[in-house]
Formats: sequence, structure tokens, C-alpha cells
Amino acid sequence: MLSKALLRLGASAARHPWRVIAAWLLAAVLAVLAALAFGGRTADSMTAPGLDSQRAAELIERAGTGQEGMTAQVVVTPRDGGATFFDSDSARTALTRLQTEVKRLPHVLGTSDPAQALGAGRDTAVRGGLVSADGRIAVVRVQYPDQSRLSAEDLDALVDLGDRLRAELPLRIEMGGSLFYAFSDPDGGASELIGILAAAAILFLAFGSLVATALPIGMAVFGLTVGVATMTVLAGVTDVPAFAPVLGSMVGLGVGIDYALFVLARHREYLARGLDPHEAAGRAVATAGRPVVFAGGTVVVSILGMAVANVPFMTVGGLAVSIVVLTMVLASVTLLPAFLGAAGPRLGRAGRIVRALRAGRPGRTDRRRDTAAGAVSAAGWGRWIGHVSWHPVLYAVGAAGLLLTAALPVLGLRVGLPDDGSLPQSRTERRAYDLVAEGFGPGTNGPLVIAADPSGDRGVVDRLVTTVAADPGIASVAPTHIDRATGIATLVVFPTTSPQDKATADTIARLRTEVLPTAIGEGPARAHVGGAAAALSDVGQRTSQRLPVFIAAVLALSFLLLMLVFRSVVVPLKAVLLNLLSIGAAYGIMVAVFQWGWGGALIGLEATVPVVSFIPMFLFAILFGLSMDYEVFLLARVREEYVRTGDNSTAIVEGVSGTARIITSAALIMVAVFLSFAVADDPSTKMFGLGLATAIFIDATVVRMVLVPATMTLLGRANWWLPTWLDRLLPRGPVGIDTADDTDAKSTGGAPRPGLVES
Repeated sequence: MLSKALLRLGASAARHPWRVIAAWLLAAVLAVLAALAFGGRTADSMTAPGLDSQRAAELIERAGTGQEGMTAQVVVTPRDGGATFFDSDSARTALTRLQTEVKRLPHVLGTSDPAQALGAGRDTAVRGGLVSADGRIAVVRVQYPDQSRLSAEDLDALVDLGDRLRAELPLRIEMGGSLFYAFSDPDGGASELIGILAAAAILFLAFGSLVATALPIGMAVFGLTVGVATMTVLAGVTDVPAFAPVLGSMVGLGVGIDYALFVLARHREYLARGLDPHEAAGRAVATAGRPVVFAGGTVVVSILGMAVANVPFMTVGGLAVSIVVLTMVLASVTLLPAFLGAAGPRLGRAGRIVRALRAGRPGRTDRRRDTAAGAVSAAGWGRWIGHVSWHPVLYAVGAAGLLLTAALPVLGLRVGLPDDGSLPQSRTERRAYDLVAEGFGPGTNGPLVIAADPSGDRGVVDRLVTTVAADPGIASVAPTHIDRATGIATLVVFPTTSPQDKATADTIARLRTEVLPTAIGEGPARAHVGGAAAALSDVGQRTSQRLPVFIAAVLALSFLLLMLVFRSVVVPLKAVLLNLLSIGAAYGIMVAVFQWGWGGALIGLEATVPVVSFIPMFLFAILFGLSMDYEVFLLARVREEYVRTGDNSTAIVEGVSGTARIITSAALIMVAVFLSFAVADDPSTKMFGLGLATAIFIDATVVRMVLVPATMTLLGRANWWLPTWLDRLLPRGPVGIDTADDTDAKSTGGAPRPGLVES
């Protein structure tokens, strides 16, 4: 059984702590060395098979125009705000030198030449889209090969050149483009430190001990080092998206410290009962380790389930994050008990969480003051749960109404990907974006590339140019390029709106459904709309289409698992509905903050943005596993009290109040960690941080402390209803609450204490 295996594993680690710690230290060193030797840097690739933008990319690649590769743009303006390139000889000379030096960089296939356009006169320069109408802003467009032939070193070379030329030329130089998007390092280092410090403060308040505070933090740092280094090795084999390390760090710190909290609290309780530290560690892993393995495994299965979206970068990103979660689970049942064994009896003084767990239980008078304080705490939670149970209809309706109201903004959810215009002004990409929008219009920041295979129809290209240019969403069409060998034509077109604007997505859809079919007619010719903006729009649509299927699969899995654990049909169904409410409320708050701008300034959001297309799916997968952790922890205690007393009301009050303190402390840690990422520069990181923090806060407060006791009171004995025929069909084993082993009985010399087994 799982408990017995965990008992042996935890006890062995506690008896030989230095061996286990040395093994983890060796694993961390090897992982870091492997990352340095074989690892790669993250690289975003927003493509997926079967999308229209992917078909356009395949045609462009066949044509060999180079437009299938990465791009960058160097945007410049004279440092003297009143000067223009038309009027300043020094500015024109500096522009020529800039373009020449950029062209010499490794892997650069070619650049535009705004200086040459200037020499041809004002009108030509404007038509070429290289110099603004007033002559103040010029753009050097840089063409690179496809992403597989590039690395972060190419971005570093471009950035270093810009830094050097800023000091030598009378120009303000800003940079942006897909090269930055693909190879920029994700922000998150400062957020990780803030999250660790916040978690440490909460742990110290909970345990009142520096040693007890340091152990979960140390375990999480070890696990994060191994997990992120392994992720880096994976990046050397395949494209790992830039958000994966940030999300992995965020989730890894949260779940790692959370899991350690459960095990450590149970270990201290066993020490207070007089057990030897080695045995206490083994028992703690055998009991508290079960929900850790259960919840961690559920998170991993849920995240890997995102493969149903058939978007490769999401699948790889999910795999990378799963590696970190698995590492934290392994550390919780091996490294943490080793730390506990090495700490010995110094952890025996009961802290606040343990006092709450021990409250009101006779025969544990090793520290009367601790027990009395714990009793007061548990009594406070007991009074609250009792109050909710006396007014179940009022609280159930009120809490459900509150969450439904918070979820209403979901009806206006718009997925996409924030462009550089949503970055803070401190980033050069944002400053370059603003200069381009000012000089050439917002759509210039997100050009579309139409690839057409005429298939012998010579008039197709002319008709395409005419019909596309006439569309109200298109500002201009660049000169057409036709490959002589293949006949494939490529048209670069500039929308009238910015890449993240909903109108741009509407323009892309209109081009595909109306404009291109009209131009092509019934012949064999075909045309597809590509480019970064089109690719991002396509990925957003695909994830939106697959999200309901994914949610249904995850909810079905949660229902099945909880039914096996609690031998009930009603409890799992209620849990599924409550999870939907809490996650829906988190989605609604994200829409209100990021799309509507409510309170955005509090987290440093400078402009409203759409919700990143892949975040709702990621959030649902992660939050499902995390909420299952609290669900099992709380309902297991309620179930055991019900089995012991046979009274539903008593079981609810005792079970919920007995777990309320530790759930609240664990949730506070996660909220603190996740909120620390909500102040990062990148809007995607902000969304992950705020979405996770909001959902965990709602789940641990409104759901666990109000809706769960209220609805369980209303349902009464029906909570534990299971048809006889289904009871015979369901397997009995280590996942069930009623199959608790006798490990605790062996440690206490009697029958298992009710309420000990947590999953």
C-alpha cells in the first residue's frame, strides 16, 4: 500500500539523513552541470499543425524568400528632438553606419536601407515604409533565418551592437521584433526571491521556529534547482517556451513549500506525542505524504492533458512544468524527512499549526500553554463553522452568488497575446513599438504575410493585391515578391490596427473567409494568411476551441478520483461544481483587471491587454490539482469524523475546524508566492501570478470555509450516498479513506486515531 511504502521511505531517509542530503546535493550539482553543458535557452514558437498560418509559413519556406525566418527591427530617431533625417546630414550619415553594422552581424540575411530611401526623396521614403512622413523616425528591418538556426547569442549580438552605437552616434536607438520575443530571458528572478521571503515570514508566524521555517524553504530551493536545471536540459533538445521557467518556478515554489508544510506540521505533532524523531518523520510521510503524492500526481496528469490542444509549445511547456512539480513531490517524501531526521528533537516545540491540530485532544499535556492556545484557535474556527452550519441556505446562496458575480466578466473573455505595447516603458521593445506606431501607424507593428500559390493562374496575384488593398482593415500593401522557381507569391500587408487589437483578428478572419476566396475564385490556386499576428490569433482560436473538451476531461477525472477516495457520488459532484465556481471567479477577475483595466495600476499594468490564449488552459490544469489537495485534506477529515461519530453536523464542524488553520496557512503561502510574480514586467507572468493567487485565495476561503460546510449541512447524510451496485464495482485500495492502514496504531499502541489519515 502507498502508506506503507511512504512509511519505509520516510523513516529510511530520516535515519540516514546525510546520505540523502548528499544524494540530493549531488543531483543538484549534476543537473546544473548538465544544464551548462547540454542545456539551451527558452525559445517561443507559436506554431501548430493544421493552422492556416502554418500553411502560409510552409509556402513561404518553399518560396525561399527568407520571410519565414525571424525578424528584428531597429527603430531610430535623431537624438535632437527637433531634427529630422531629411534635414540633418549627421543623422543621415549615422543611419547609414547603423544599417551597415547591423548587416554585418552573424546570421543576418539582409536589412532594409532607410538611408537609400531618404536619398530618393520624401515620397519614396514614405511609400517604402522605412522613414516616417515627417522624417523623424526610421526603421532598419533585419531578416534572420528560421528559429532553428538561431540562438540567444544572435539576440545578444544585436543588443550589444545597439548599446555600443548609442554611445557613438547622435541617434536614439530602440529595438524589437520576433527575435526578442523568441530569445529574451523571462523575468522572474526578483519575483522568486520575493516569494521565498514572503513564504518564510508566513512559515515563521505559523511555526514560531527558525529551524522549522528553514526546512521547507531549503527543500523548495533544492527541488527548484534540480527541476529548473532539468528543464534547461530539455530546452537543449526541443523548444521550451519562455514562460515555462517562470511558471515552473512559480508553481514549484508554491507546491513545494505547501507540501512541506503538511509533512512538517504532522511531524511536529508526532514529536509532541513523544515519538522518536526518525519514527515521527516516517509516520508524517506515511500520512501527510499521501495527499502530497495524490495532489502532485493530479497536477502532473492535468498539465500533461493539455496535449489535447494539439499546440506543440503548450505540450512542451506543460512537460517542463510537470518536471518541476514531480521533483517537488519527490523532495517532499525523501529530502524533507532527511532534514527532519537531521534536525532531531529541536522541532518538537509545538507551533501554531500544530497547536491547532492538537487542540481539544485529551492526554497531550506536554505543553499546556500550547494546547490551550491551540484550543482557542480551533474553538474559533469551530464557532465559525457552527455558525455557517446553522444558516446553511443563507451562506450557500450568498457565497455562490458572490462567486457567480465575480465570474460574470468571463462572458467578455477575449484571448490573444499581448504585444510589445503592453510592456513597461523601461523595455526597449516597448519604446520601439511606440516609435513605429507613432511614425507609421499601429498596424506596422504586426504585419501580415499572405502566401499564394497561383497554380498557373497568372491573374491571381493581381487580384489578390487589389482585393486585399481594398479591405477596410488594411492600411497598405508592400510590393509583391514572386519566386521564379515555384511561382509562389508573398504579400506583406499592414493592418490599420495593432497586433493585439480585436479588430486585427477580425481582419484576419475576413481575409480568409471573404477576401482571399473572392480573389482566387474556383480555380486550383490557394492562399493563406501568415505572420506573427496571424499565428498568435490562430493559436488562440485553437486553444479556445479545445478548452471545453479539456475542462470536461479534467472534471471527469476529478469526479472519478474523488469517488474512489470518498466512496460517494454526491461529494465528488459537489467538489466539481465548487471548483468550477472558484476557477470561474478567478477567470472573471483576470478579465476585469487585464481587459477592463480595473485595478491594473496596482500590479504595474500600463495598458489593457487580452488574456493570453494559453493561460486559461494552464490555469485550469494547475488549479485543479492544487484545489484537489485542499479538497482531499479537508474532506478526508470530515469523512473520518463521520465514520467515527455517525453524525453529519458534528463531522462537518470537527473536520473543517480541525483543518482550517493549516489550509489557511498553506493557502497564504501560495498566495504570497503567486502574487510576487504578479508584479513582474511581462503581462503573461502577471496573469499567471494574479490568476493563481486569486483562485487559491477564493478556494481556501469562500469555498472551503463557507460553501463546503454550508452545502454539506444541506445535503446531510446524502453526502456519503453511493449506490450498492457501484460500491461493488469500485476497487478498494490505497486511494480510499476507509482503507487506512495501521501505521498509526503501531506508533500509539492502539487503534488508529480518528482524523489522522488524510487521504
